[in-house]
Amino acid sequence: MELMILINGTNKYAVKDKKSRQIYTIKKKGFSNNKLVLLDASGYHLYTLMTNGEMSYTVVLNDDTYLLISCKSKFLDPTIKCTGKGLNCNLKSSNSRDFSIMVNDEEKGIIETSVSGNGEIQYDLTIDDKLFDDYIPFFAVVIDKIFGDANRQPQVMQQIMADKKEKNKK
Repeated sequence: MELMILINGTNKYAVKDKKSRQIYTIKKKGFSNNKLVLLDASGYHLYTLMTNGEMSYTVVLNDDTYLLISCKSKFLDPTIKCTGKGLNCNLKSSNSRDFSIMVNDEEKGIIETSVSGNGEIQYDLTIDDKLFDDYIPFFAVVIDKIFGDANRQPQVMQQIMADKKEKNKK
């Protein structure tokens, strides 16, 4: 499965498939800055992402904790751990931009940071269909919350575009 997670302002994300059809919306819930909801295309509330601290999150389904997400290392070996009822995996990176979704030391997907046509950061998610669940786009949101400010620096965005151009040549 291939998805694009596009940022629409503050605390709002559009999740589109490879045909640019919007299949999910992620947006702030109420006036709280620490809750984001994942809505399907019809507006049905699927999951909630709650911020527990600076680098710790909980995915909630029907008022019950479904998944815990926490950043284990931000600088030397960027790693985000995801554990819970739905999945146990690590999001691992060597550059704080592109993350492998690792399950039992096997890559099951990738989340790549890129620059959209309007000059904003976007996240390109490719994942094994058997592993995909509706909450998976929250992984890109967590990456954005933890690493997004650093990746929006002009010199980093130039590097992201250069890396993407080099990858497209191959």
